[in-house]
Amino acid sequence: MRYEDHRPRKFAWPLQAMPLARFTTLGYALLIIYVSLNPFDFDLENGISPWAWVDAPLPRFITVFDVSVNILAYIPLGFLLVFASYPRWRNFVALAVALGFSAVLAFSVETLQTWLPTRIPSQMDWWANLLGAMLGSLLAIPLGPQWLSGSAVRKCFDKWFGLNWSACALFLLFPWSQIYPQSSWLGTGVWGHAIFGSIDWGTTVINQVIQETIITALCWLGASLLLSLGMRPKAPQWRLLNGLLFLTVLIKTLFTALQFGFEFGLLWLTTGAIWGMLIASLLLRWALRLSAIVKFWLALICLLVATIAIHFLPDNPYFILTLRHWYQGRLLHFNDLMQWVSLAWLPLAVGWMIHSKFTLKLHH
Repeated sequence: MRYEDHRPRKFAWPLQAMPLARFTTLGYALLIIYVSLNPFDFDLENGISPWAWVDAPLPRFITVFDVSVNILAYIPLGFLLVFASYPRWRNFVALAVALGFSAVLAFSVETLQTWLPTRIPSQMDWWANLLGAMLGSLLAIPLGPQWLSGSAVRKCFDKWFGLNWSACALFLLFPWSQIYPQSSWLGTGVWGHAIFGSIDWGTTVINQVIQETIITALCWLGASLLLSLGMRPKAPQWRLLNGLLFLTVLIKTLFTALQFGFEFGLLWLTTGAIWGMLIASLLLRWALRLSAIVKFWLALICLLVATIAIHFLPDNPYFILTLRHWYQGRLLHFNDLMQWVSLAWLPLAVGWMIHSKFTLKLHH
């Protein structure tokens, strides 16, 4: 056999479609439509032509906030569309397809906003959307098809979660469940008030740093142990969960800056939140070595105690004061959606965990 036959051959990427990219693109496009048109209170008899915004003058007041949000919203769409177009369209042809789809989607949304009393469609929004889609597409082209297909991202998730896509979905949704402002960092939803009610503490003074440290530690330890139950035993669980925590902090900072102002992007990152995350991460290193059944009960106890503590203990007065300066602006309807995600994550996660206890035979 010749020497050349022993040399490793360059891998040629197969020309296969990417269903993951296409489903993700569809889901994100539907998310854009929901956020842009919510609460869907159309007034079809307002006497305004649906295309009046095309040749209307630009708004008198154009803010950096509005432009930034419109650009950022379409960057992921342009990014995903490049991969969704593969293998029929690639490189700059895929860029043209992504721009065309984004332009049609943005045009349709702006046109429908003509009949929404709470929205003001404009050319500025459309051009900002188009710029975001172009930036996302240009980011995706150099990565190549393997980045989002069955080899790179899909292979990693298969290695980490196997066929447990429910746990994978909970893993990916967790950072978004923390966007909506909450009195305690990493505490999701407002279920405690509905179940337990609230207590009038009168003039009782509670150390807010200690309270938030304990609640944050319980929430993160419980949520991370819950997510670890859906991971493969050989997956780098501690690194993955800390990476998820870092991503959650990054997303929270970005959206806090958009809504409160960039100088207040880290306003939520209090001393109690930092200590809570640090303590929980250290405890997690030890807790991940426990058996599945022990992790199951420990996660359940942590989340239950944290939920009760969040809603029995008084809210941080500084948090209440901060909400008075909460400028939601064009993210008002996005916040409605994120509030639902915050509400749904915990019961969905606990329900999945209880179901998995029996179906996955965690007791073995």
